[in-house]
Amino acid sequence: MIAHSLTTLLAAAVVITLAAPALAQTEEATPWVLSPDMGYGYTKDGKTFSYKMGTSNAKDLFKGARKVPKDTLFFVGANGQLYMRSGPFLEDDGSFKFGTNR
Repeated sequence: MIAHSLTTLLAAAVVITLAAPALAQTEEATPWVLSPDMGYGYTKDGKTFSYKMGTSNAKDLFKGARKVPKDTLFFVGANGQLYMRSGPFLEDDGSFKFGTNR
């Protein structure tokens, strides 16, 4: 559950960057800054949070957790819902396939 929430929250961070039309048109992609000692959550109410992680219950954290596949794009739809899409999202030249210059 926490790992899934972490994936979802991370998706929200990417979506915020990608959803801003001005950024998509004028700036290049920037890498995420993620910390291995932090957890990121996306609540049932659609709110996002970050949490300082501990190690005493790490075994429970990994129960039900899944790795995020490479070539996964996270984004927020017009309805405010967080989505993820597996598959390439970059063109052969490295440009964003779903950019505003299409």
